[in-house]
Amino acid sequence: MNSKLKFCLATVSLLTLAACATRPESISASYVSHEKYAGRDCTQLNTDMSTARAELQKFSSMQDSKANIDAATVFVALIPASKLSGDHAGDVAKWKGEVEAVDTALVKAGCKK
Repeated sequence: MNSKLKFCLATVSLLTLAACATRPESISASYVSHEKYAGRDCTQLNTDMSTARAELQKFSSMQDSKANIDAATVFVALIPASKLSGDHAGDVAKWKGEVEAVDTALVKAGCKK
């Protein structure tokens, strides 16, 4: 194989791998203001936290599945499946932000020290 072909194949491989779905732990939280939760009592805030964590877990699991599928399809077809069907990175970022906002609201309300 000549060096130009090797370089092209290496470049295509790197670009394809870079296009795979991001793992949930690598996704940053979106900003959500804790003021959204102002005026709620500790019970309500704890319920909000349970909901936010459950949603984060659900979408993180879905995103992890997308990343795993991408790894398999890139190996077989050189195309990450999430580029065709989308992923859940936005949802993961949103719910990470919600968890952070509720956590801040819990501290400000004196429910958590």
